[in-house]
Amino acid sequence: MSIKTYKQATWEAMKEEMLRDPSVYAMAEDIIGNGGSMGHYIGLGEAVGDQSRVLDAPISETAIVASAVGAALAGMRPVIDMRFSNCLPVCMDELTNQAAKSRYMFGGQGKVHMVVRCPDGILKMQGAHHTDCLEAWFAHMPGLQVVIPSSPAEGKGLLKTAIRNDNPVMFFEHKTLFKMEGEVPDEEYTIPIGKARIAREGKDVSIVVYGVMVSRALTAAEELAKEGIDAEVIDLRTVSPWDKETVLASVKKTGRVVVAHEAVKQCGFGAELSATIAEEAFSNLKAPIVRIGAPFVPIPMTPHLEDMCRTLPKDNVAAVKLAGGKNREVMDRHLPLTGWECGRTERRTRWKRKQE
Repeated sequence: MSIKTYKQATWEAMKEEMLRDPSVYAMAEDIIGNGGSMGHYIGLGEAVGDQSRVLDAPISETAIVASAVGAALAGMRPVIDMRFSNCLPVCMDELTNQAAKSRYMFGGQGKVHMVVRCPDGILKMQGAHHTDCLEAWFAHMPGLQVVIPSSPAEGKGLLKTAIRNDNPVMFFEHKTLFKMEGEVPDEEYTIPIGKARIAREGKDVSIVVYGVMVSRALTAAEELAKEGIDAEVIDLRTVSPWDKETVLASVKKTGRVVVAHEAVKQCGFGAELSATIAEEAFSNLKAPIVRIGAPFVPIPMTPHLEDMCRTLPKDNVAAVKLAGGKNREVMDRHLPLTGWECGRTERRTRWKRKQE
């Protein structure tokens, strides 16, 4: 084991896969000058001995995705970068009509083996155009696989698997992960898509999360342990496909469940999880399912309003207590906030700063 940042671990995954398979290449905006949006491709061309396999792209996500679909159908394995997940809407046709459906429509003869890396989530004062978590959009589309790693080790193993996969993979990486440090195995390894892991075993309540929410849920679980509440934390790893068996087994054991994500709560992937649990494990529940997520507003630039859109460890603690029937009035600090109120408060804050 070695201690590495998420950026280092996924860089290693790219290097190893490019050396293993000459059909793998990387393409992103500003990949030559700054190594992409998070600096996660710096030095990759030199490391694999072929700068031509690290391609600088114009500021056109449509062109990046369309060229990757064509390259994949021709036998290449492109790994492309969307800079931020908010850039995805401009290339929805290429992703949902071409990448997702080509293998089906060609009777399996055309495989779109490509990875779309999408840094997402709230970092700090990046505003509404750079902070959305859009995994639920793509989990709704048959033909796409959706992967959301939670740590350096998970990121490396899942990225290697995604590159070797014969399906198009949406690879969502929370921007705060890139500086996260953790133990990464030194030996060769991959992590299967569609198989969750139990990040922490417990018997009182199941907390079902993915991505950056895993570390936050583990922090919440430690706080709950001080109050005698033994929480089990499930890291889904992937939301399409997702490991229904592991989730249902945990819920049947604990009888209580909290589903949390940083994405907007309304129509978020937590709704799918909650519906499935209600349909298939209702008789095992000792309390209603509790679901938490961001308010239904564009993410504000103003720091204190931005913080109200984060799903933090204390929110998980409050949700677990709610699931246990305690302090039912604690939820939900996000709910009263509306888009209009958020915008009004942000404008007032900016006006006040100008006066000062």
